[in-house]
Amino acid sequence: MSNAFYWDQQYLKGEPPWDMHQVSPPLQTYFDHLQDNTLNVLIPGCGNGYEAGYLLDRGFTSITLIDISEVLMERLKDRFGRRLTLIIGDFFDLSGEYDLIVEQTFFCALTPSLRQNYIEKMYSLLRPGGKLAGLLFDRDFPDGPPFGGSREEYQRLLEKRFKVLTLAPCLNSIKPRMGTELFFIAEKPI
Repeated sequence: MSNAFYWDQQYLKGEPPWDMHQVSPPLQTYFDHLQDNTLNVLIPGCGNGYEAGYLLDRGFTSITLIDISEVLMERLKDRFGRRLTLIIGDFFDLSGEYDLIVEQTFFCALTPSLRQNYIEKMYSLLRPGGKLAGLLFDRDFPDGPPFGGSREEYQRLLEKRFKVLTLAPCLNSIKPRMGTELFFIAEKPI
């Protein structure tokens, strides 16, 4: 859902119900294995920025967050200051080139009709050899957002543009999400 008013209201009400108050354990494990902290990283639909904070603590120096919620981005500006790049706006209007794009609940926040556009935009934002990595829900939700999906659907979408390196059930999800998350890494061909 790319409606700024909707997302502003979610953050004005308090902490959104999907907020984990921490970096996602599967992403933390992935980040811990990254050797190059000079990667140019993008986190779209960044939420409260736990992943960005973790990467900053690990010495990453080039992190961009984009979110459509001005309310949220003002909070992140107070929290992170000038240690990273903050963009208020629609992800589909973003330009740039990144080595790594982190997917953490952004895909599932978009209406399913935008999924092919998401794939095309991710492809256009990644450098050749760059990676799109993160989490996807492997379940259905009656009324989104979030919107769910299945491993088969994600495989079909990703394979249209990327080499899928990993798409597997998460073994270290937080308890409420255990058994319902897939971890993936997709690489833009060189």
